[in-house]
Amino acid sequence: MDFKYRLQNHFLKFKTPFAIAHGTRDGTDIVLLYFTAENITAIGEASLPPYLIETKESVHEFINSFFNDFKFTADLNHCLDYLQQYKSGNYAAKACIDIAFHNWFASYKHISVWQLLGLKNTPLPPCTYTIAMGAPDLIRQKVKEAAGFRMIKVKLGGEHDKQIIDTIIDSTDTPLCVDVNQGWKDPDFALDMINWLAERKIVFVEQPLPKSDKNGQQWLFNKSPLPIIADEAVQTIDDIDAVKDFYHGINVKLMKCGGISPGLAMIQKAKSYHKMVLIGSMSETSCGIMAAAQLSSLANWVDLDGPLLASNNPFENVNYENGVLQI
Repeated sequence: MDFKYRLQNHFLKFKTPFAIAHGTRDGTDIVLLYFTAENITAIGEASLPPYLIETKESVHEFINSFFNDFKFTADLNHCLDYLQQYKSGNYAAKACIDIAFHNWFASYKHISVWQLLGLKNTPLPPCTYTIAMGAPDLIRQKVKEAAGFRMIKVKLGGEHDKQIIDTIIDSTDTPLCVDVNQGWKDPDFALDMINWLAERKIVFVEQPLPKSDKNGQQWLFNKSPLPIIADEAVQTIDDIDAVKDFYHGINVKLMKCGGISPGLAMIQKAKSYHKMVLIGSMSETSCGIMAAAQLSSLANWVDLDGPLLASNNPFENVNYENGVLQI
């Protein structure tokens, strides 16, 4: 089957600088793929935050190489198998193609991607609204922007973590979860913080310690009063076995694992170990966010608020109703 494609770079800008334990940035490089066959054009996305290995150049190189070798057929499984076996790594680039393929086949069959996957679109879990680290005045403004959401995700891992939490609690009674992005380096300090957070009814803590500190994480897992979710410690399905005994759940991100298909496999494996599932994202346009949202019915929570944090989302914003992302 004949096809054509084109690639477009985009710099997705934050409305305000976004500060986490890794550092502060103004936006994220994006590569968009427009794939056309049978007069149907489908879009895919690669999001490339600077702490990842991949770049715009590497994504272009991978996608051009892939389509130079690829023979497109109206068989989704064949297309996805070929993609995931094509070279190693390049997960964001693979996610870009995987998302476009799922969108194309869903459009070809006149159904949604969740239907293509044999999933449901109800019940859907709450979506978090993310508040990055910042001064109290900025934090209060972000809390106002989170009105209507049923959960707020707070970035911690800096010198003012308690002040940030206290500022938010003084401004809202919306349940909070926290994402430390490996920012707490000492297990004893992490446990003290988690106990303090538990007193404030925080829902869960994401990646409190460096992913390399497996002994510290095992100790923390055994003592933590709150669920601990792995993010940086889990990239692909192959990582789940290594962390299943010292995390209560995992954060599945399409850009980390290679797309919708491997993301679905990760969720199924995590559930086989009775682990909780958070479906997360990088800073992404509506394209990447809606791709991840197709898996929402399988998750305990989703962290898919990216378009709301961006000032130049190139697509229509996604729809949130009563804090739930509509798919």
